Amino acid sequence: QEQLVESGGGSVQSGGSLRLSCVATVDNYDRWTVAWFRRAPGKAREGIASIDPDVTTMTTRAVKGRFVASRDNAKSTLYLQMNKLQPEDTAMYFCAADLRSYSGNWRALADESYRYWGQGTQVTVSS
Repeated sequence: QEQLVESGGGSVQSGGSLRLSCVATVDNYDRWTVAWFRRAPGKAREGIASIDPDVTTMTTRAVKGRFVASRDNAKSTLYLQMNKLQPEDTAMYFCAADLRSYSGNWRALADESYRYWGQGTQVTVSS
């Protein structure tokens, strides 16, 4: 029954912005850790940002200062505001969720920490 659906991807020029959304169909959304990952061609899946139930956030160095994740528990939605996009940000972006907390733990950005995944939304950044 658990389902995650991403939206908001697209094609932009370098320096542009996009806002991704992930709507979750789960019970007690506020008890779930939710996260963004991305997979670029020829590269491993990379954790981007996460938000635990206690609203602790983790952001990978590659996007810190440019991307900001947030959540709206009333709407069961995770967001990723992406600013100053660069060609190296081109990837398929996925949201993920699991019913536990990874507060202060590196496992919040590890893909094996998450059981439920969306199908992804493509982000393409041109020079």
